[in-house]
Amino acid sequence: MVKIGMISFAHMHSFSYAECLKSLPNAKITAVSDRDWKRGRLASRRLKAPYFKDYQDLLKQDVDAVVICSENSRHKELAVAAARAGKHILCEKPISTNIKDAQSMIEAAREHNVKLQIAFPCRFIPAMIWLKEFLSSGGIGEVLAISATNHGTMPGSWFVDKKLSGGGAIIDHTVHIVDLIRWMLKIEVEEVYAEIDTSFFKLKIDDCGILNMKFDNGVIATLDASWSRPIKSFPTWGDVTMRVKGTEAEVYVDSFAQHVKVYNNREIKSSWQYWGDNMDIGLIKDFVKNIEENLPPSISGEDGLRAMEAALAAYRSNELKAPVKLPLTK
Repeated sequence: MVKIGMISFAHMHSFSYAECLKSLPNAKITAVSDRDWKRGRLASRRLKAPYFKDYQDLLKQDVDAVVICSENSRHKELAVAAARAGKHILCEKPISTNIKDAQSMIEAAREHNVKLQIAFPCRFIPAMIWLKEFLSSGGIGEVLAISATNHGTMPGSWFVDKKLSGGGAIIDHTVHIVDLIRWMLKIEVEEVYAEIDTSFFKLKIDDCGILNMKFDNGVIATLDASWSRPIKSFPTWGDVTMRVKGTEAEVYVDSFAQHVKVYNNREIKSSWQYWGDNMDIGLIKDFVKNIEENLPPSISGEDGLRAMEAALAAYRSNELKAPVKLPLTK
């Protein structure tokens, strides 16, 4: 039985991960921590696990691993402390808000011989697994270009506070697509050109942007990583899509197409009720399996760093009004 401590419920994915853990016969949530007392007590009652306001007290408990769902700016502090306590780590994306902190997390996990896995659940979407295998088999010939989207609604809360989030829509959504491309094609981002703005909401942080990326094997990719979906009227939170052009064919994948369209006179809007596969359970099962079988993390800290680096390069490109080469030095 893998004993899990959950640190912070600031991120909206936290309870989804918790419900997935509750469904597994080989895992148990044995402690929760959150510096927000009300949020922590709510989690404690819902998950039937002891609550500790100070995460250091949780780390003293008999837990094998922790799931970190805090504000992005706290990832380094919490992950390094967990590593020093000998606990394996599943950390919400992005890995951090800057390269130095991400490297500190990776080094701490290595030094203390614990697993650091980054939460990129899109790798566990069946359509994306199929796409990876299809591209590897040469189904469209040599891959030439990719057009991707990761649209969403604006999440509000600490996501729009740069000190806590590290950025807006671009850092929030770029990391998912960059990770998928790196994973599928085993290639690295070589150059980023981006135009970023705040166009949809009255914010002091970016809510939209277009990235143009060049990879080290010559593949080019564009990404719309915007919070462009109206909060009240759009039928779902957003999307993850990829159109891949090859020398012989083209393939398009819509990750969340498994839904039913519902038209509701009471709410006077349409909605998409998702009935499909749960990518979060795939992520959580994988993390628990890696601990049980002493396997390396499927999505490493280095994977998290490379994905975040592309987002940071996009911000730098927008400031310079010019392409930016990777890797970044700081």
